[in-house]
Amino acid sequence: MGTTQLETVQEPKYWHLKTVLSEALDSDFAVGEILPNERELAARFGVARATLRQALEQLELEGRLQRRRGVGTTVAPPRVGVAVSTARNDWNEGGAGEAWQPVDCESASAPAAVAATLNVGAEEPLHIVRRIRTTHGQVVAAELLYVPSSSVPDLSGIDAPSGAARARNVVRELHRLGLDGQDRSVELGSARADDAKELDRLPGAPVLVVTTRYLAAGGTAAVSVATYRADTCRLTFGDSGDLEISHPAEERQAS
Repeated sequence: MGTTQLETVQEPKYWHLKTVLSEALDSDFAVGEILPNERELAARFGVARATLRQALEQLELEGRLQRRRGVGTTVAPPRVGVAVSTARNDWNEGGAGEAWQPVDCESASAPAAVAATLNVGAEEPLHIVRRIRTTHGQVVAAELLYVPSSSVPDLSGIDAPSGAARARNVVRELHRLGLDGQDRSVELGSARADDAKELDRLPGAPVLVVTTRYLAAGGTAAVSVATYRADTCRLTFGDSGDLEISHPAEERQAS
């Protein structure tokens, strides 16, 4: 067989630098340590700042580095293991270790794609619940849960008209509905300003967007759009179909 064009392509400079930097992070830096500025790093490794920037962005995407407001670029701690499955975690609230915490609830229309999935009018007001997901005290996800009024008909409009208490009531009534199942999709995205603030990330930072459609009575009862920190979480699918986030170090120890 002849040599393909792909096999003749040289490794990009930034990719080689990423490997060199990764080794330096293991040997020369501690978790949480602040890296020197770009000018110093570029001089240390003899590369252009544009090349350095590409390598740093890739390491951030892989969870080796974190950019923190007012601090700079630091060495990231190991990824946190978080299980994501409807039966165990979607309705878990305030438990030890990891939980969803209600933040707020408002009545507003949903984005066009969500409204179409729910089969509601583009201007129809929904209950929009905002929650954050914590594990071991660290916020790892921010969620918007879109719930039509028809899915929670017994919800009181007098008690707790807004805020965390209202969010808790909506989630409780949705759970009582008796859901038939769910389907999920995962894609790489960029943190919006409000999600970035919740997750302590910079706007535009890479995130994992998990969209869940909750099913009941032959239709869609609610839609969740949860934004997970890409530098903190790695998603894997088990035989059960549940979506899980595992810690790479745990796999190495197991092997």
